Amino acid sequence: MRYFIYALPFVLAACATSGPGGGNVAIETTAGGQPLPGANCVVTTNAGRWNVITPASAPVGSANGDLRVLCNKAGYRASEVVYRPSTPTNSNVGIGIGGGSGHVGVGLGFGIPIGLGGGNYPSTITVEMNPQ
Repeated sequence: MRYFIYALPFVLAACATSGPGGGNVAIETTAGGQPLPGANCVVTTNAGRWNVITPASAPVGSANGDLRVLCNKAGYRASEVVYRPSTPTNSNVGIGIGGGSGHVGVGLGFGIPIGLGGGNYPSTITVEMNPQ
């Protein structure tokens, strides 16, 4: 039982490694602030390439390099957006003192982002298209 308690933080941390949206990014296109469906978009990361027609969702998975979205539609200029994954910035350090049964213990804990260098992509990307 004692060893299970030691392993519990690692088990819980492993469950928290997937990003928001389960690795899917919604792709939308607009023109003049209004929805513009039917644009052909190519979504690329270091992990792969996906062709979608807006509005759509691309299964990009975990953050892996820059996320590029290039969209084309007849009568509009090609538009591209590039997103760098947001990096976790919240690290925590905690110090505690505890005692019981005549023993006193001192502990030091750190909160470390699991995906070192990783991060997340936005859950929705809107590409603004301009008429030709």
